[in-house]
Amino acid sequence: MVMTAEDKAQVITDHKKHDGDTGSPEVQVALLTARISYLTGHFKSHPKDFHSRTGLLKLVGQRRKLLNYLKKTDVQRYRDLIAKLGLRK
Repeated sequence: MVMTAEDKAQVITDHKKHDGDTGSPEVQVALLTARISYLTGHFKSHPKDFHSRTGLLKLVGQRRKLLNYLKKTDVQRYRDLIAKLGLRK
């Protein structure tokens, strides 16, 4: 099931830095991570869905760019975010 408006609002409230924050890198990366995790589950039951796989690769690249920006500007926020989302092993 695709992410509903309530799920999206929950992700935003979990990662926002202040009231009305919907565009900070932390929120954007968290939303992309939720979409990426949904799509990886989708591929377990639909392994030949190559069009969605292309979209997944674009999402991963976009998340990587945002993480690189955050790492370049504020390393502590970057470390906190990847620890909170569990992106690195």
